[in-house]
Amino acid sequence: MNFYTARELRNTPKELWKDLEDDGMAVITKNGKPAALMFKVDGRTLEETAWAVRQVRFNETLRKMRVRAESMGFMTDEEIEAEIAAAREEMHDAA
Repeated sequence: MNFYTARELRNTPKELWKDLEDDGMAVITKNGKPAALMFKVDGRTLEETAWAVRQVRFNETLRKMRVRAESMGFMTDEEIEAEIAAAREEMHDAA
């Protein structure tokens, strides 16, 4: 994976496009930190690539929310599932 500064992207885009064609992916940095990720796509893969990126971002957001909820003392997914199972069992026994 190749790294390019925002300045290099502006001043030498031809090199970036060539490397993107060869490697399929490039990272754009701003002030020395990753700021953007570029993927090689075409008309056939654009929607699939965009969907995959959105899916990964969603999963990462969900993971962060779960970690934060657990650190705040909220119930974990396993604890919630156990409560649901217990309530269902009580309903089944009462019937």
